[in-house]
Amino acid sequence: MEVQVDAAFEPLLELEMEMATLAADWLHCDQCATYVARMVSHDRHDPIRHANLLSAALNELFEMSFHTRECDGALNCRFYRSGSIERIELTFPCSAEQRNSYEAIVERIGRGQALANYLDVITNDAVRAEHAILLGLAVNYDAGIELSGQDAGRMTFVVDLALERLLN
Repeated sequence: MEVQVDAAFEPLLELEMEMATLAADWLHCDQCATYVARMVSHDRHDPIRHANLLSAALNELFEMSFHTRECDGALNCRFYRSGSIERIELTFPCSAEQRNSYEAIVERIGRGQALANYLDVITNDAVRAEHAILLGLAVNYDAGIELSGQDAGRMTFVVDLALERLLN
């Protein structure tokens, strides 16, 4: 399934990996995030800082797909850029229950409730890690997060990051 991309966004890179490969080892999340972040950040004002920030954010997204425990299908990650904005489109297999959970989180973020929800989530050991991941991206990276239309059993997160304007 192709996701419609704003014409202002130029394609940078695309990564596809079998979910079974990603799920086989937790370290794959960090290794892929680090590699891809370095590739995408080479032409930024401070490429090392940019790569570090992007790698951390991307690692969180990969971990979210890792937590689905899905081993069938593929993870697709596409990178786009428009000015200072990096856009990540991450598509992966996901159950209807997980999708509903993600939709609720993204809806709360869209209503401006990210910080309050994030504080609740990080102080509650019973909450699933994926909740903290999405809310953390919205709060700590000022990320724009949306869900895009899906085929059955798959979902796509569209995450916009303006890493060069982050102060810390």
